[in-house]
Amino acid sequence: MTTQGSTTAGPPVLRLVWSERMLGYDFGVGHPMSSDRLDLTVRLARGLQLLGGDDVQVADVEPASDALLQTVHEPEYVAAVHAASDHGTVNESRGLGTRDDPVFARMHEAAATVAAGSVDGALAVWRGEAVHAVNVAGGLHHAMPGAASGFCVYNDAALAIRALLDAGAQKVAYVDIDAHHGDGVQAVFWDDPRVLTVSLHETGHALFPGTGHPRETGGPHAEGSAVNVALPSRTADAGWLRAFEAVVPAVLREFAPQVLVTQHGADAHQFDPLTSLRVSVDAQRLVAERLHDLAHELAAGRWLALGGGGYAVWDVVPRVWAHLIGVAAHRPVEPTTLLPADWVDLVRTRYGRDPQHLMTDGHDCWFRPWAAGYDPADDLDRAVRATRAAAFPAMGLDVDLD
Repeated sequence: MTTQGSTTAGPPVLRLVWSERMLGYDFGVGHPMSSDRLDLTVRLARGLQLLGGDDVQVADVEPASDALLQTVHEPEYVAAVHAASDHGTVNESRGLGTRDDPVFARMHEAAATVAAGSVDGALAVWRGEAVHAVNVAGGLHHAMPGAASGFCVYNDAALAIRALLDAGAQKVAYVDIDAHHGDGVQAVFWDDPRVLTVSLHETGHALFPGTGHPRETGGPHAEGSAVNVALPSRTADAGWLRAFEAVVPAVLREFAPQVLVTQHGADAHQFDPLTSLRVSVDAQRLVAERLHDLAHELAAGRWLALGGGGYAVWDVVPRVWAHLIGVAAHRPVEPTTLLPADWVDLVRTRYGRDPQHLMTDGHDCWFRPWAAGYDPADDLDRAVRATRAAAFPAMGLDVDLD
């Protein structure tokens, strides 16, 4: 591992885990999961002066060992990824070589580097080596112990949480705001009362992976450890923020985690080509700020933030994740900030397109608080009420808690 940018006596505010090898996590031309979104995000963060100075550390990592990967993944699956990576071996029973997860050269190295980055960031905040950590290449939340799924090869979020538990953490909370349900992380910790998984996503009746219904509340030894908010399609800022505030702070406060791990898939955005939610950059920035504040309130600031989905490669993902980096670095970016001219020129040259010019979509992020009253005629309110009715009693919370 190599680091740069930290010479202070105390720990840096932010450890950004970044390796050029992560750009190898790319399923090829025409696939939605383009590594360009990672490159553009880091370039934008640098252009916004978010990565310099003594309070921000940029850390490189080596690929995770097979032994580390096998703390979550089956040995046979890790071997199958090696075979796909080294020899192009298709194994559709393991999700390798499918339309969602086509085989590509050096697949194992790229995916194992992403995994190592999230584990590195998790352990850094746990050990007090950084206040916050970010891995924008991470958040590959669909990967299962024995199979790739939904553009995800190794489940770096689950590996990071497992590493925290193995290091002595007794309570880890995971909050996922990707438009798709965080099914892989939920599955790994389904029956583990030490881990709370919370997912705010478009309903599985309309969107992959088809799970994440309110009734999914954890296994027999961990009832109440899974919380799922299944949002109606086309939910926009007001409903998305209302749902977040009606559920997430209450369950986090009740669980009282020692570490907060969050996944910030940007595909809830209104411009995303794969989902039907209508959320703005501004709302996603606001939720990043809320999760940051909750980490300080509940977990002594110990916060690992990950990337995830997001397929509007230049207009959305870099802005959402640059805001996330700014929040984690305690250098929040003013929404009306102009994008750096050289970054805009890069997008024009690379894609022949003119990107957005501001770090905002111009939305005011107003929403009606849950305490203002429940409307049984509203689809969003019924979805939130279903989550609260299923999950809150299992956690010992009052369904009608404001």
